[in-house]
Amino acid sequence: MSSRRVTATVALGALCGLAWAASFRAVMSEFAGYGSTVSWLDTFAAILLPGVIVGGLLGWAHTIRLRGGRPGWRWLGAAPAVFAIAPMLLPDAIVAFVTQGLGGGAVAVALLAIGGGFATSGRGRLWARILCGVISALLIVGVTLATFGIAGPRLAVTEPRGVWVALLAFSLLVLLAIASSIPFRPVIEAQPDDGVPVAASERRDGAR
Repeated sequence: MSSRRVTATVALGALCGLAWAASFRAVMSEFAGYGSTVSWLDTFAAILLPGVIVGGLLGWAHTIRLRGGRPGWRWLGAAPAVFAIAPMLLPDAIVAFVTQGLGGGAVAVALLAIGGGFATSGRGRLWARILCGVISALLIVGVTLATFGIAGPRLAVTEPRGVWVALLAFSLLVLLAIASSIPFRPVIEAQPDDGVPVAASERRDGAR
């Protein structure tokens, strides 16, 4: 894969990450209701920028996977942790997290993304993937169902708006978990005889 294609794939990943983060910001706005505000730090630095970074890292992981892997590249599976780290860098964020629990949602998103990515990757011990999958699924379902109790009657399960927000949150979280599986998946290598990309064996894949 040429450096130009690598750059294009990383840029596409960053764009997808931006679109995902902007969409999830809309979900957060619905949770907050009419009191929702948009600011440079809370919105752009703590939500949109992390989305760009995570998307770019996952795009980079995809290019590495298509080239047979490289030493240490599996650590890119921790990319969604940026969603939890970025809000903590804001002024007084740690104090608010400890005293009020603010930012806990970002931690949950990062955990379900990493756990869900590993669970759906098809690699690793089955019991570990099942455990991570169950935890991630519970977090996704928990966030989805919490939609109906966060903003009161406005987002009730009997209201079209409530169902729409719940479905939007659910689909975005599932999509993030699937995308986060890229660094955990088996690498792809080209066969010398026909050049057709195939999944590398578990033994060789584990070495990377």
